[in-house]
Amino acid sequence: MKGFTGCPGSQMMNFQNENPAAGSEPKGTIASQLRQWPIQLHLISPEAPYYQGADVVLAADCVAYAVGDFHREHLKGKALAIACPKLDSEQQVYQQKIKAWLEEAQINTLTVMIMQVPCCMGLLQLAQQAAAESKRKVPVKSLVVGVKGEILQEEWL
Repeated sequence: MKGFTGCPGSQMMNFQNENPAAGSEPKGTIASQLRQWPIQLHLISPEAPYYQGADVVLAADCVAYAVGDFHREHLKGKALAIACPKLDSEQQVYQQKIKAWLEEAQINTLTVMIMQVPCCMGLLQLAQQAAAESKRKVPVKSLVVGVKGEILQEEWL
């Protein structure tokens, strides 16, 4: 879009002609790997049994829509929470819940999946801040996803 000067996360993009041919898609129903409900970070309880000792994925809301094989590649065998660092309010609650996962639920690992757009960095920063303040050290992985669903960066923090 010519002359667009807003947030890169709000910029219009059309990938319609870049998607793979229809014949390359798997046939049949693909099972969901979601293991619990609710998943929105405001609604979850860090004390829920499915977080205890779990590998947890904290994903920005857009991630699962961008990553074509999100369930099989990133969610299988893990507990999940989603959040939007740009649109969600009261994010200090998010940091408290992440810290509770680390200390009280004693999660095994935390993978934070964010989009490449600048506003998504806030979710990773909340997780890093909670980890820095936690008495218990837990491995934290960062995955940055491109707007076309590709993994741009993966690192243990």
